Amino acid sequence: MTDNRYKAFVIRENEDGTFSRSIENKSIGDLPAGEVLIQVKYAALNYKDALSSSGHKGITRKFPHTPGVDACGIVVSSESSEFKEGDAVLVTSYDFGMNTSGGFQEFIRVPAKWPIKLPSKLTLEESMVLGTAGFTAALSLYKMEQNGQIPEMGSIIVTGSTGGVGSMAVAILTLNNYTVIAASGKKQAHDYLRDLGATEIISREETNDKSGRPLLRPKWAGAIDTIGGNTLATCIKACGRNGNIAVCGLVESPALETTVYPFILNGINVLGIETAETPRSIRLKIWDLLADEWKPKHLDKIKNIISLEDLEAYIQLMLEGKSKGRVLVKF
Repeated sequence: MTDNRYKAFVIRENEDGTFSRSIENKSIGDLPAGEVLIQVKYAALNYKDALSSSGHKGITRKFPHTPGVDACGIVVSSESSEFKEGDAVLVTSYDFGMNTSGGFQEFIRVPAKWPIKLPSKLTLEESMVLGTAGFTAALSLYKMEQNGQIPEMGSIIVTGSTGGVGSMAVAILTLNNYTVIAASGKKQAHDYLRDLGATEIISREETNDKSGRPLLRPKWAGAIDTIGGNTLATCIKACGRNGNIAVCGLVESPALETTVYPFILNGINVLGIETAETPRSIRLKIWDLLADEWKPKHLDKIKNIISLEDLEAYIQLMLEGKSKGRVLVKF
């Protein structure tokens, strides 16, 4: 960096309503107000970032904008007593990367309540391989177990299992002695899913019931669903008694058409997984778990390290449903 200039990935709205993406030179003075200035070492690509990069106004209202809902790095300066120069920190959730300038740039400035200090058992790179995806998967299992889910109840199905959240969910469930069914439309990824711990792999079609029946024969004891739509409806209809369905995605559709029968006859519980405003006490607890006993063993197999210049191509892969694992931008 020279004269406070640095590189940033910027999305601009054009006069004709289309959106363009480019790498631009920016100044520290362009960053939003905040108490903590951080030099970014890694940022991770999430589906929200891909949507924001496409101009999705449900994610980002105003452009130009720099996406990136996950970032980690080193504190350059801080007006808060909680952080000092040289601290390793990570930033996820809140409004970061959505309507506030995000992590796809060499420097970020954020409110002091957003960063957390890097857990001692995690490296900066590992924190971003985990990122919002790992946090979402871990929070899903945490809420399921708070609601009575145990391995003895039976298998847990993970939909969208090759994506960031899905990959993390398979690995974290396996660590916690759950039998995992991975649903995927990617035959070439079966070895990858088995390496993460999946004991059974089924096709997308098996989670897309179109029979119209309100209930199905139980096929699993719970689910972590990243897909939404009819896939979520199928997860609910085919879940065993008192099972928990963690809902954390809408890749297929935000719509849900079902009946009350799974709930009033089988006691199925649908749990909403919202990470942006998770209370700090729970947020710190989840990150402590991810840094220790819930830390996946195969983070190297989940990660893809790219440069800022590669980001455009990987955003397109994610939008086309061809992304696998976690994509990290290294600065």
